[in-house]
Amino acid sequence: MLYYALRGILKFIFFFLGLKSEGIHNIPKKGPVIIASNHVSNWDPIVVALVVHRPVYFMAKEELFRNMLSAKFFSKLHAFPVKRGVADRKAIKCAIDLLKQGKLVGIFPEGRRSKEAVIQAQAGVAMIALKSKAPVIPVACLGTDRKLPLGWFRPLVVRAGKAINVEKYAGENLNTEVLEKVRDEIVNEINVLLSK
Repeated sequence: MLYYALRGILKFIFFFLGLKSEGIHNIPKKGPVIIASNHVSNWDPIVVALVVHRPVYFMAKEELFRNMLSAKFFSKLHAFPVKRGVADRKAIKCAIDLLKQGKLVGIFPEGRRSKEAVIQAQAGVAMIALKSKAPVIPVACLGTDRKLPLGWFRPLVVRAGKAINVEKYAGENLNTEVLEKVRDEIVNEINVLLSK
């Protein structure tokens, strides 16, 4: 309930801030899906959730869940915690479980905010994609690094690319080389979207 209430309010506000979307039709309307996006500011999960027509279950830094009130708040917004900088098996399992339930999971492959023009990702998103066999939609958030509100009178854009089907890797062993291959494919697609 809280998710939809906040989404409605923010959608109204961001309409006036000129939020635009491209390629959202590439996101399946049902079934397990991973959204893999660049991450330049705290606004990124918000603008992605506003343009996608399904609830997005975002992997979020564990610091947001350290006290009971904020943990409850972010859980109501469909977020779940991940420890940054390590292979967090609990977070990976949670993401895979959500995908098995047919949910849409949002992941920032860099594992942190970064203002770099070209993203560099960790292998966690590849691991989740390969274990769940869910398609990955590469997404680029553009303009969210500008300061609110005056810097946002230029377009804010969420751009979604075509699905990356990881099932083509099904016959391969899940090793470092395959993880890096999948990660690089995802990253390359996000970087292409950022450069358009």
